[in-house]
Amino acid sequence: MEILPSLISADLLNLGKVIKDLDDHCDGYHLDVMDDHFVPNLTWGPMFVEQILNSTELPIHLHLMVQDPEKWVNRVKLRSKDTFIFHYEATKENDRILKLIDSVKVQGYKIGIAINPETEIETIFDYVDNLDHILIMSVNPGFSGQKFIPEVLEKVDSLINQRDSMNLNFKIGMDGGLGKDNIKMITETGVDQIGVASAIFGPGSSVDNIKKLFTY
Repeated sequence: MEILPSLISADLLNLGKVIKDLDDHCDGYHLDVMDDHFVPNLTWGPMFVEQILNSTELPIHLHLMVQDPEKWVNRVKLRSKDTFIFHYEATKENDRILKLIDSVKVQGYKIGIAINPETEIETIFDYVDNLDHILIMSVNPGFSGQKFIPEVLEKVDSLINQRDSMNLNFKIGMDGGLGKDNIKMITETGVDQIGVASAIFGPGSSVDNIKKLFTY
């Protein structure tokens, strides 16, 4: 399973050093963009995202917790290895979702969709053949450090069955409340990638904390 440190919980005043220290110990980075409308919190904008992209060769998951994800397609310059992830709950309309997916693909980025804990996984089945990544939220979006919601694990089985039945290869990700106490269980479900915040950027060395994730 791939580990993507969620930089929202990192030491933002020393983010360049944080990334340099972690580059050899993770598979990419998870960037939470919040607009204080879709969720009641505000993080970084396009210029800050650009600086992070310039600081690493590893893939970036740009997780857009924003009301109008379409506005971000041309606001950020991602790379072909990076993933543009928008929320189903921010769009919902079928035509709008398909248009957004197409516009991201035109830019040459990978495309992903995120769903909140209360959203039924079947609501996105019409789009899975157009996606590179599906992000299952295991907390309610907006704040780091929340408690993991175990009921979301049922969605993983449904997604894997759908992926296998359609012979697709999208990645399944999970974000929220993930750490040493539940990572073994999550690994066994078949999740491909996870975003980890507090469990990496809590007390102690972030590099040591990544290594400890897999010492069950």
